[in-house]
Amino acid sequence: MEYRNLGASGLRVPLLSFGAGTFGGSGPLFGAWGNTDAQEARRLVDICLEAGVNLFDTADVYSAGASEDVLGQAIRGRRDAVLISTKTALPMGEGPQDWGTSRARLIRATEDALRRLGTDYIDLLQLHAFDASTPIEEVLATLDALVAAGKIRYVGASNFAGWELMKSLAAAERHGKPRYVAHQVYYSLAGRDYEWELMPLAADQGVGALVWSPLAWGRLTGKIRRGQPLPAASRLHETAKYGPPVDDERLFDIVEVLDSIAAETDKTVPQIAINWLLGRPTVSSVIIGARNEEQLRQNLDAAGWSLSKDQIEKLDAVSAVTAPYPYFPYRRQEGFARLNPPIV
Repeated sequence: MEYRNLGASGLRVPLLSFGAGTFGGSGPLFGAWGNTDAQEARRLVDICLEAGVNLFDTADVYSAGASEDVLGQAIRGRRDAVLISTKTALPMGEGPQDWGTSRARLIRATEDALRRLGTDYIDLLQLHAFDASTPIEEVLATLDALVAAGKIRYVGASNFAGWELMKSLAAAERHGKPRYVAHQVYYSLAGRDYEWELMPLAADQGVGALVWSPLAWGRLTGKIRRGQPLPAASRLHETAKYGPPVDDERLFDIVEVLDSIAAETDKTVPQIAINWLLGRPTVSSVIIGARNEEQLRQNLDAAGWSLSKDQIEKLDAVSAVTAPYPYFPYRRQEGFARLNPPIV
């Protein structure tokens, strides 16, 4: 397994990491993803570690803390062999201190996560969303105190807009507080919006991308094709409304190119879709998930090989969309592009 530095930090993370959203799954969203118990989770962790995948990502909101609890049981006795990434900010209850990133919420959420995970430190704590109601200085000061106390080691963000991330980084620089070294983002062949602003920002500021949903919310599995009904067993029947929107015709075009490359490489559609992401600028790690051992082993085989230049160009072309304003002139007009050449 190849390892990369997470952004401009010294933390080295595997090219592929494991998302524990299926652990302890319950409710309309996470229950549809899967319901992996502690015994099966330990087996999946075993397989990951054998392959060199030692970063495990979860969040307090995943099944109301059950994912963190099951992950904690799965890694018991081998804490030093793994890296734990978890997230907080989204609502965990109806009370005024049950959501956001205020000082009170961050301290309590961190203590709760440590208890559920059965550990005394978190390798990477990410803010799951931007909290506009709490001053950035308060957020950063609290994170700084948690780092100083040894309860978290690195900090990051997830699903931030460009201005939210840049404002946070600038405030951290100004006040000498911990900078976000990671940004957990949605990015896939069927969803390339990350490239317009967040990718150039990440390249400029040294923020590593941790990619979630690399298979476009389950649409790039190879089971969804033009002219065919949605498979009866697809989780999209229950979860599509929660995930990123995807244009069906563009999706079908992408899948057809993936099919042709699969025939050339003897790789599966999901493996090719994930492998394409591994070569994208600023990507530190792609988060893969699995409901069982077979799925996990297939996804792990997305690493360790490379697409050809011609295959990458085909995937780039079929998945390309016109960037929204104000980004499109920099890609379509020579004068703009000369001032700021794209990094992709």
